[in-house]
Amino acid sequence: MEKGIDYAKTCPQAIEAMWKVEQYVRQCGLEHSLLELVKTRASQINGCAYCIDMHTKDARAGGESEMRLYVLSAWREAPFYSERERAALAWTEAVTLLSNGPIPGDVEEEARRQFTDKELVDLTMAIIAINSWNRLAVPFHAEAGTYQPGRLKPPSS
Repeated sequence: MEKGIDYAKTCPQAIEAMWKVEQYVRQCGLEHSLLELVKTRASQINGCAYCIDMHTKDARAGGESEMRLYVLSAWREAPFYSERERAALAWTEAVTLLSNGPIPGDVEEEARRQFTDKELVDLTMAIIAINSWNRLAVPFHAEAGTYQPGRLKPPSS
């Protein structure tokens, strides 16, 4: 694979702006485990190996089971996701795949049952953030396998 552009070094101001959204998502109040499932699922859809590696490692570091991570791409067929997680994963897929058309009514109804208005906006911000990170990591060839949990810091650190 071709060596990519180090986008963080090339455009630190852009990455700093992205980190502000990321920091908001991290402190918004949604469960860490839910956010890691959402970030992993969106990254699977987008084919972002770097982000899949990162978020499965972060999920495991946070206590997530390997079993749930192994079958995440087939979550509809697995019995071990809560109704709230299922609503979040369906919402993640619909928002990530907007080119497929509007959010299906049943997906929106279930998301509104499981999340308050603020939580649904926060969840959508998390999906926006991970889709944005995927769209940096994929074209610029971020190297999967290099991430270590706890080592990634905001640019101003």
